[in-house]
Amino acid sequence: MEDARPAREDDLERCATLLDAALAEFGGHRGGAHFGPLDAASLLAAWSAPGGDRTFLVGTFDGVVVGLAAGVVDRAGVSALGQIECCYVEPEARAVGVGASLTRALMDWFSANGCSEVDAIALPGDRSTKQLLEASGFKTRLLVLRRSLR
Repeated sequence: MEDARPAREDDLERCATLLDAALAEFGGHRGGAHFGPLDAASLLAAWSAPGGDRTFLVGTFDGVVVGLAAGVVDRAGVSALGQIECCYVEPEARAVGVGASLTRALMDWFSANGCSEVDAIALPGDRSTKQLLEASGFKTRLLVLRRSLR
């Protein structure tokens, strides 16, 4: 059975392994390099630090951690905006509902924290992320195009 819950300290080692895989997959998609070299240890430290405007979740299947998700509330604008920073499920555990459980848990958390909208990114070629987000009710609102001058 799939589930999502807040990450615990005893999950962090497994989360580091999952995040390394997520970053390798992310960097392999067109546009992934634009985000620069991302460091799993720094991201995990930020995500797992206590704070009211950030959440860090794990997705489980039959009690085993097979995914993770992180979200933050941006309160700089007129209204609170949720931002999904990461939602990753290891390939062997995809298509069994873990990603949907993580996304639902994030939406519940964003709603409870005053967000009226949530943004997420899906890089070109990252069909699994795009399909998960669309199945969760996300709609494309912006396309960013880039041209290299070198």
